[in-house]
Amino acid sequence: MVAVGLIFRRAIAYVVLIALSAALHLVGLNLHLPSIRFGWPWQTISAATTTNTDLGPWVLQKIEGISRPALGQANFSFYFTHKVSKSIGPWPCWYASTFYAVGHASATVDLNPGPAWWAPDAGHYRLQVLSRPADGNPGHVTIMMVLPLPQLPQSVHDVTIDNLPSRPIDTQHSWTYPGFGCGVLLRPQFAESILYSEAQHIAFYKSQHSPQVTGPLVRTAETEAAQTIRDNFIQPTVNAFGYTLDRFTIRWAAP
Repeated sequence: MVAVGLIFRRAIAYVVLIALSAALHLVGLNLHLPSIRFGWPWQTISAATTTNTDLGPWVLQKIEGISRPALGQANFSFYFTHKVSKSIGPWPCWYASTFYAVGHASATVDLNPGPAWWAPDAGHYRLQVLSRPADGNPGHVTIMMVLPLPQLPQSVHDVTIDNLPSRPIDTQHSWTYPGFGCGVLLRPQFAESILYSEAQHIAFYKSQHSPQVTGPLVRTAETEAAQTIRDNFIQPTVNAFGYTLDRFTIRWAAP
């Protein structure tokens, strides 16, 4: 509890002062309390004394240290019917199963495409210093980045089917089933592994072509990428040098 209090001391002090001010106002006391602005630990700005540091390379160095991509995830459900038909002499023989499947897919954003991507002439990174720290006041910066578009699942193995809600919900068969000939001929083809395999292929196709699936995948991947870079790499770096991040913009490169 002491460690948490030290880490979040600024946020705790802000809440305590607000509560104390409200309590004093309630009993009719008008005391001048110190002013503390709310802030999370990762948004704390150090003493604003640095005025001549070339900030751009420091921030870019942090970005180039990112080793993992950002993930955007989506769950989606669908139905399909698997059917097999064969004839035994003059008798038609077919068997079908309707399956309810819940798919899970992920899109990835490469947060560090390599040194060539960040070359100055590529125009994929721009940091603008609006004002420098002075007289105890923080400086102000804006940052613009360009990243590759989120990458949708590349193979059927990048999509999974959730075993718990997914299940066969209905079966249909010809009038000759479950006669001996039709049952022996078709029944072995409907193991659940076959249905799950087909569900996975359908889910992969939807993760590539269905707007109801690709839209959430891309949006969540973009949101996760922006939040990861801003909160974990850019904001702490500019704050450590006495700056506040006024605006952070990510644009997405054309394919």
